[in-house]
Amino acid sequence: MKQVNSKLLLSAAIAALLAGCDSGGISIEPQTVDNSVDNSVSGGGNNNDDNPCASYEKAGQVQQGSFDSDTGNCTYSASFVDSGNPLTVDLNIPALENGGAHIFEGSLFVGNNYDDDASMAAAGIAEGGDGAKLNIQAGATIAFPDSTKFMAVNRGSQVFAVGTAEAPITFTSVSDIDGTVGPEEVQQWGGMVINGFGITNKCAYTGTLSGGDLATSECHLLAEGSVGKDQSNYGGANNADSSGQLEYVRVKHTGAEVASGDELNGISFGGVGSGTIVKNLQVYSTYDDGIEMFGGAVSFENYVALYVRDDSIDIDEGWSGSITNALVVQSATDGNHCIESDGIGSYDGDQDYSALIAAGLNSRPVIDGLTCIISAQAEGTHDPGAGWRFREGIFPMITNSMVIASYSADENGAEGSNYCLRVESDETLAEAATGTEVAITSNIFACEDKTKGGPVGADSLEAWAVANGNVFATIAGAVNPTANADTGLQVLGGELGVQTLPVDSILVDGAAVGITPVERAYLGALDLNGTDWTLGWTYGLHDGSRAQALWFEQ
Repeated sequence: MKQVNSKLLLSAAIAALLAGCDSGGISIEPQTVDNSVDNSVSGGGNNNDDNPCASYEKAGQVQQGSFDSDTGNCTYSASFVDSGNPLTVDLNIPALENGGAHIFEGSLFVGNNYDDDASMAAAGIAEGGDGAKLNIQAGATIAFPDSTKFMAVNRGSQVFAVGTAEAPITFTSVSDIDGTVGPEEVQQWGGMVINGFGITNKCAYTGTLSGGDLATSECHLLAEGSVGKDQSNYGGANNADSSGQLEYVRVKHTGAEVASGDELNGISFGGVGSGTIVKNLQVYSTYDDGIEMFGGAVSFENYVALYVRDDSIDIDEGWSGSITNALVVQSATDGNHCIESDGIGSYDGDQDYSALIAAGLNSRPVIDGLTCIISAQAEGTHDPGAGWRFREGIFPMITNSMVIASYSADENGAEGSNYCLRVESDETLAEAATGTEVAITSNIFACEDKTKGGPVGADSLEAWAVANGNVFATIAGAVNPTANADTGLQVLGGELGVQTLPVDSILVDGAAVGITPVERAYLGALDLNGTDWTLGWTYGLHDGSRAQALWFEQ
């Protein structure tokens, strides 16, 4: 097995897959978002000075939320907006005084949905920015009453939710606003769906991505939650599309099983393009996945997933974005994969996908600086706790990351479901063995079940991973992986036990780790000696903004 020059390989992949990207963000001019509230009626100002609720004018009629001075909340009926009555004009939602919330009794659908080329062309919808825009002021809270209600941003429309570390934007449930929800309760409202014109390999294309001549027609895939009037669609041939901007945003207590296999996530990104800015995003207590990308090329910088019951990061249908700095912490008793990822939508192992892969249409994620703290439990809501799963023709590039499952003992034993690393499918394994577009390097794995899947060429999956610069801990039972404990595994530290020790202080099996980070100074999401980017805006981690301590805190 040849050694992989991980630094050159990562650089080449980033240049090839994400031209114009930098550290988890896209090299485009940042959106300028005016978070002030216009006191005129048109476009979302306030109809009168005594009512701070959002309003809009449509067909000569003013619609405005109802303000309750006792609670400080604004309530919006289904006649204001719903899935069957979407916003078709721009709307500004202000931050309310004294922590007031905007409560939507219907689903919050932004822009009309289209499921055929002709009607979309007739409406003049071809890219993000052509439709209605939703602007949410820093510090605002948006709430929904139950799991039948959710938020969707349709193709052509955009959401600009730009908070700050001091004033994050929160999407949550009425039960959370009322203080009646438990810390790990889910399905209190549906969740978020954002749709764009990005590439998904479930549609048919001519040309190639690298050749710049990729084209498709009638690409209108059903997004999650699409039943009856709740239908929305995604897909196209524009991976540079913009669905807006999310910064310092928290999404809490989501989840709804719409139909068998159709479950709303924290946020579903359907064909969302690289022109969309996502930085400092948290999902908290979700029934299904934290974030799931169906194609597209949206990238993420500074992502937190806390108490996700299924997969914290889910990849499918040719997603080719990046994730830079991500902290995943499962519940003590629930959660499936930290990463579950597929390269090709509707994959069939008997088909030949060589042409699709040659066109660059399989998923090619670049992930750097990921810390996964998983619980090696056996009977979570969906499946047992596990680390990373790569399958169905995916070409991943994963560096400077870790999977730590040692805080709890492996409940599945020899069954092997609590693995750290699993790689499968002929296409993925073949590229890992002989190609240059799969790289898993400079990572630490601490699980009793080290690997599943493979082999990679003539090597076992573990031998291939070690040969490519990864380190596996040998553990039995629960082992404290922090510097606070006198064990041979010392990787994490800090008050919460989630920050990474300096590389020269890390011990695995009682020895120096022997890993050189790729193009950065530390491993994982949070540098113990650096700035904690989770401070101030996240929920559930730090004192003063959480309902319970983390289950493994000392």
